[in-house]
Formats: sequence, C-alpha cells, structure tokens
Amino acid sequence: MASMSETNGREIGNNTPLAGKVALITGGTRGIGRAIAIQLASIGSAVAICGRNEAKLAATEREILALGVPGIALRADVTAQNDVTKLVEKVESTLGPISILVNNAGMGLFGPVHEKTEVEWDQLMNTNVKSVFLVSRAVIPGMIERGAGDIITISSLAGKSVFAGGGVYCASKWAVQGLSGCMAEELREYGIRVSTVCPGSVATEFAGRGPKDSTKVLKPEDVAHVVAMITKQGPQSFVSEVHVRPSRRA
Repeated sequence: MASMSETNGREIGNNTPLAGKVALITGGTRGIGRAIAIQLASIGSAVAICGRNEAKLAATEREILALGVPGIALRADVTAQNDVTKLVEKVESTLGPISILVNNAGMGLFGPVHEKTEVEWDQLMNTNVKSVFLVSRAVIPGMIERGAGDIITISSLAGKSVFAGGGVYCASKWAVQGLSGCMAEELREYGIRVSTVCPGSVATEFAGRGPKDSTKVLKPEDVAHVVAMITKQGPQSFVSEVHVRPSRRA
C-alpha cells in the first residue's frame, strides 16, 4: 500500500486538483461507488473504500493504487456503529483526515407496500438512511475542527418523486434528502459543504424495477463525474443538489 508521504514526493500537475485530500467512499467496490473511487483517485485524492466483499475490495484497491495515489480497502458494515467507528479511525490513521465523504452504500427494494415485511423495511432503511447518519456523524467533528470538508450522498430521483411499487425505496430516499438538507444548513457555517446527487436509472448491478436499455440509462462514470465536479467547486460556494438524467428518455 502506498503511503501519503510517498505520494507527496511525486510531482503534482494541474490534472490532480484533489492532491492532498482524503476521500472515503462507502459501498465502493462496484457500480457507482467503484466509479467514484477511480475518478477521485485519478484527480489526485487518496481514496479509502469500504464494502463487504473481500475479493471486490481487493480488486478495487489494486485499481486505486495503480493510479499512483494512496489507497485502502476495508471490510465494514456501515449500518453498525462499532464498524463505522473502526472504519473512520483506520482510514484516518492510515491516510490522514477525511476531507471528502461520499455516502454511496445503498440497496433497492420495490413492490407494493402491503407486500413488504418489517425485516425488509429495516434492512433498506438501515442501508440507505442509517448508514448516511452514522458515517456522516463520525467524520463531522474532524471536519468542524479543520473548518472544511465535503459530504456527498448518492440519493436518487426517487427522492424527488413517487411511483407505484416504490413506497419503501422512495421513503428512504426522501429521508436522505431531508437529512442531507438539514446537515447542509447546520454545517455550512463551519465550511463544510453537504450535497446530494440524484441520478436517474444507472446501468449497474443494483436491483431496479426491471430490465434497462443500456442506451437509455446513465453509466456509473456519469455519476462519478458529477461527484468530482462537486469536490472541485470553489471555496465560496457549494452545490447542494444535482439531478442527473440520461440524455435519452427511456
């Protein structure tokens, strides 16, 4: 694993605007999370990812390190407080203070509300909402102390609309929108920028509502590009919310 000191010794060009930053991406082993990790690493950030699949963690870590930046991949359950505490401590002791948090871990669950179980409700709400609360809460004190930071949560256009069969999923994303909006108001005076990215359909392994025409959906890299744009925003402003739609209507 490369160290921060090793990276500081190499020449930093204009194509690495995030040099010196440390980013943590939850759910960073596949799909949108993996694309974000690679994108931020490619523009100079040290990158930590977490997930549950050991093989995918190792594979993505190798891709990050191949870009010449420090990286670490850790197994963690971001719905569990103890795991989150250990995760943040390990990232910061290895790479340095977390300056960018991308809350990407999430899951889909669709179908009529009356057909869903309490177990399904709890699993989805814990993954999509509780994880955002726990990981954000863990990094905020350090960001306040340093007077800077970016917290970016991957939400969904389902957090802005409703549709039949989307009751539980939409509820989770509406909750994410509310949580992120309130954090933005609470933290802006400390120099911390809180944003949500709301994609439409994305071509990933994510369990969506049915088959997707690959020519009419977003790619994970489209979302990663938006996240990178947010992290490069000038210090006097922040992007609170971005809607990302495919150019062709499905």
